[in-house]
Amino acid sequence: MPEPRIQAIEFAKQNYDRFLEELKAFIAIPSISTDAEQLPDIRNAANHLVKSLIDLGFEKAEVYETKGKPVVIAEKRCLKPDALTVLIYGHYDVQPVDPLDQWKSDPFKAEVRDEYLYARGCSDMKGQIWAALKAVESIQTVDKLSVNIKCIFEGEEEIGSPHLDEWIAEHTDLLSCDVVLNPDTGMLGKDIPTITYGLRGLCYFEIKLFGPQHDLHSGLFGGIIHNPANSICELIAGMHDKDGRVTLSGFYDQVIPLSDEDREQFKRLPLGDDFYREQTGVAQLWGEKGYTSAERVGARPTLDVNGIYSGFIGEGSKTIIPAWSMAKISMRLVPNQNPVEIRESFKKYINEHIPEGIRWEFKEHSSNPASLSDRNSPAVKALVKAQESVWGISPVFKREGGSVPIVLTLQKYLGVDSVLTGFGLPDDNVHAPNERLHLPTWQRGIETLIHFFYNL
Repeated sequence: MPEPRIQAIEFAKQNYDRFLEELKAFIAIPSISTDAEQLPDIRNAANHLVKSLIDLGFEKAEVYETKGKPVVIAEKRCLKPDALTVLIYGHYDVQPVDPLDQWKSDPFKAEVRDEYLYARGCSDMKGQIWAALKAVESIQTVDKLSVNIKCIFEGEEEIGSPHLDEWIAEHTDLLSCDVVLNPDTGMLGKDIPTITYGLRGLCYFEIKLFGPQHDLHSGLFGGIIHNPANSICELIAGMHDKDGRVTLSGFYDQVIPLSDEDREQFKRLPLGDDFYREQTGVAQLWGEKGYTSAERVGARPTLDVNGIYSGFIGEGSKTIIPAWSMAKISMRLVPNQNPVEIRESFKKYINEHIPEGIRWEFKEHSSNPASLSDRNSPAVKALVKAQESVWGISPVFKREGGSVPIVLTLQKYLGVDSVLTGFGLPDDNVHAPNERLHLPTWQRGIETLIHFFYNL
């Protein structure tokens, strides 16, 4: 008789077709969180998850109201009194589908073409949720779970999870656990198992500069009025030096230098300059001197203009000095940088460099610190061993250039780290038309998570 682990993997292989059809049914619910008209579908998706969890044998599966979209909370306990508790995080909301005319098939009627499933949410992240749940099903069908499972599935991730922090702060008793499994990152390639252990933080600001009371004729007043459009360009241009370093005072004071081990891990990543040129379509890369492109994206802080506006931008010409200008500016932070200190440094820079006669306003849209997980924690080691069992090679460790705020939220309120994985690929077109999921990788992902739960 084969050991239960092998039986569970065999069960998954024999039931992949059913798993896929169930995933298609989940995807068919257009749970677009940014569209108020889709609120009934948000609730349908939440209720669909509850029913699926109950069918899987979870003792508890309920929809909880927040001040925004609902969350789904579930729990399944094993018989071992000293068992670890794993909290599975996911989001059931998806991005809008615009522009619809660029889709080759209906975004909510999942279609298999070649080795890919095409549909909105198949990769980000309904397919990842389903991989985790089907791993649990595969184990419990042939064996008894040796870990407790809890779930939290939210419906606002694609709009920034504006109500989740407050809800979690008030319901920590429901979510207490030993480790979080978050399959919302991904792999670097079909044959490159990946573990994300670092996430950059974010500060997002908006500045607005005011000059004259209204737009002025540039012939009558040019040369005597400090132009707010010129001023904002001058301010932004001074935020970097010739070596690509940010010039805000104290910006790098708390940045932890990369260790030799960190740099060796970056060398293992298949993220050379050619990769970034191909992904972006640019002829020449740019960035902070002294670092590789992968290091700049994953482990160095940055400052970027996300949008800029002033004056007349319509077709043709209109000779004016605009009354105001504005820019949206974001900074990606690395571990140890304090968002409050960065905000004050940014405001100090503006105060020191703003021209006389120009008034300015400041707005903070969001801020959260970076996070760094322990690559040697028992849970990470369990995932490493799981990926080695399925792919036959050791995974690469990656620092993600973006932010996953839920990781910090759960660290803050539950005191636990997240194991970040996922089985999406860089070319899955997430947030774009023709989003897709590579099915052989997804299937191997289910097997990986079966191993992961057993390894824990």
